[in-house]
Amino acid sequence: MRIIVTGAAGFIGSNIVQALNERGYDDIIAVDNLTKGEKFKNLSGLKISDYVDKKDFYPRFGRQEFGQVEAVFHEGACSDTMEHNGQYMMENNYHMSRELLLACQAQGTRLLYASSAATYGASSTFSETPENEHPLNVYGYSKLLFDQIVRNHCGPDWTRQNKQVAGFRYFNVYGPHEQHKARMASVAYHQHFQFLDSGMVKLFGPYGGYASGAQMRDFIWIKDLVAVKLWFFDHPEKSGIFNLGSGQAQPFNDVALSVVNAHRRHQSKSALTLDAAVKEELIQYIEFPASLVGKYQCFTQADLTRLRQIGCAHEFKNVEQGVSAYIDHLILSQG
Repeated sequence: MRIIVTGAAGFIGSNIVQALNERGYDDIIAVDNLTKGEKFKNLSGLKISDYVDKKDFYPRFGRQEFGQVEAVFHEGACSDTMEHNGQYMMENNYHMSRELLLACQAQGTRLLYASSAATYGASSTFSETPENEHPLNVYGYSKLLFDQIVRNHCGPDWTRQNKQVAGFRYFNVYGPHEQHKARMASVAYHQHFQFLDSGMVKLFGPYGGYASGAQMRDFIWIKDLVAVKLWFFDHPEKSGIFNLGSGQAQPFNDVALSVVNAHRRHQSKSALTLDAAVKEELIQYIEFPASLVGKYQCFTQADLTRLRQIGCAHEFKNVEQGVSAYIDHLILSQG
């Protein structure tokens, strides 16, 4: 069985390749852009049958040069929410995705693609319906526009497509293989290195009616995200657009405290409460950046109703469980 993973050298793509390998799949065509050459490390040690540069992949796939492909996991995109070049964003996140959708349907190939919780933007309700979709930046708009094209193509009852089409609105994902993302890497990743460098971690101060560090996001452990993607791979009859988060918003303070306490555990020290960590200046707050005012989601929480209705019962780790496992991985991989 041949599978294609776009963005295969990236954070989520490489974790999908790894999970497929663990199931015994190795006829995997990896598609990416290795201009950032250090991303090769995410594929090192994984089994693939070919590597194709993204600029060559889309026209070649349209010409059916890869033979019979069972499924495409489409993770390739510009994920920088601060990218202001709309032309670049639309070419990468919309036009290429639309081209891929049409080619997959013409060839009878399943498409499982990455959307984003950024499609909700300023909304306070996070369920997968148009009235809740109010993106704050061109990244969110590029993802939303492709979701809209998918809806139009597949129809309101999701019966017009030839093969499975499933889109996933990722919330705040964290875990191994995100080191190349620089400033777009997760809060947990950055705070791990802050703690190593200075013995403390930093969070934003008050903003949007929330106290210091109290802004809340839906944080999802990468292993949980991949498990849900593979559940859909196992259920080719399931199509639609689905939220993919833990379903439980938690404050950034919980992330910071989990990072601190994971490090303390490795130092054979006892866990602290938030108040104690702040008092000992292990967690410190900085002024909210002016560049993010009006462009920042203070609260996100995936509504998992649709995911549960179609039968996906996966149980997600909370921040304390997932971040602790992640810091263990980061510490051990450095050792």
